[in-house]
Amino acid sequence: MRPVAIFAASLLLILTGCGYHTAGSATHLPPDIGTIDVPMFQTDVVNYHTEVAFTDAVVRELTSRTKDRVTESNRTHVADATLKGTILTETITPLTYNAQTGQSSSFLITITASAVLKDASGKVLYSNDHFRFHTEYQETADLSSFIQEDSPAVQRMARDFAQSLVSDLMESF
Repeated sequence: MRPVAIFAASLLLILTGCGYHTAGSATHLPPDIGTIDVPMFQTDVVNYHTEVAFTDAVVRELTSRTKDRVTESNRTHVADATLKGTILTETITPLTYNAQTGQSSSFLITITASAVLKDASGKVLYSNDHFRFHTEYQETADLSSFIQEDSPAVQRMARDFAQSLVSDLMESF
């Protein structure tokens, strides 16, 4: 009786599964997608190079997590799918102030972005207009050793955005 109970319990575990699978095995992408073109993200903001940071991060993440060939272009060419992104908003808000100088000493930067993946025929495979990321950064108080900290903050958000986007595209959780 005991071996039958163990077998039944094992069979039940196998049939119900535990939700785990290997990376890339559960995907929202059709199997015929072999190349993904990622043109430079568009931007609706005036901040310098945010779209470059986001595009580069997405290309790196897709390259590292998919078997697909990823290309970067701003021209139309034959790819199985095209992932277009747009930086919708970018705001920098002071969080704290230096009591001695009256200047801001830390900031919150918030970026909202959208992404759309279409196949070669124009069919939308994935769309999300509501990516929102934020991070804090400190300004250097000593002007003799001033380091601009907003660019590294954007780089960190670009990595987070890329990880989130590619996870949405690839994993079916």
